[in-house]
Amino acid sequence: MADRYAVIGNPVGHSQSPRIHALFAEQCRQAMDYSALLAPLDAFVAAARQFASDGGRGANVTVPFKEEAYRLADTLTPRAKAARAVNTLSFEQGWIAGDNTDGAGLIRDLTVNRHRVIHGKRVLLLGAGGAARGVVLPLLAEQPALLAIANRDSEKAARLAEDFPGTRASGFADLAGQSFDLVINATSAGLSGAELPLPAGIFAADSLAYEMLYGRETPFMTRARDAGAAVADGLGMLVEQAAEAFLIWRGMRPDTAPILAALKNA
Repeated sequence: MADRYAVIGNPVGHSQSPRIHALFAEQCRQAMDYSALLAPLDAFVAAARQFASDGGRGANVTVPFKEEAYRLADTLTPRAKAARAVNTLSFEQGWIAGDNTDGAGLIRDLTVNRHRVIHGKRVLLLGAGGAARGVVLPLLAEQPALLAIANRDSEKAARLAEDFPGTRASGFADLAGQSFDLVINATSAGLSGAELPLPAGIFAADSLAYEMLYGRETPFMTRARDAGAAVADGLGMLVEQAAEAFLIWRGMRPDTAPILAALKNA
């Protein structure tokens, strides 16, 4: 019988994860059944435990349950501890292991798919919420010359930076006069179409503006393009974080290039 996996969220019907993992399983010749599981907002833990007791081998976790998944896990990887959130659960003999593959997905999309070198570069991370926290440790591991964290609320950015020595925090206005080789938008502004109050000149020559959202043109992307920066959305990050989860569960890494191409064509 096929091993059972799922993505758990609320909402979850829009998730691309079932399609992505079905393509991974076909490519790697793995007997997997991967579904979308809608959990009540007040009953994530019960839904996850029930899925495990019904024979589930693992689950991806999406909004708004990543912090609950962090508290649910019996063991945590260093990157999950740093993120204080879990997006990948493994169920083994009554034991729940938690990991966070978001940062690894971002780094792989940047360095492998987009051929960007982070080592020695000036990196700006916009936002200080969960999406930002989940990628700081992997970004630092690439040894950038600078990792700056900027947020509308500069105190929130400072609190995040305190947890990661080697980073620098500021408000958006404090970025005036600075430029960066890589600018990553980890805020949710694009969901509402809001524009971030960023000063002019933050995009260095040959810089990349990376929007974690995918499937839409956000004001951040438009502004970056108008400033002459290369622009990318988060579809590659989505596929690569899924591939990292697949590696955890099945012990093999899929070739993501054809899967990413199929999603873009669709």
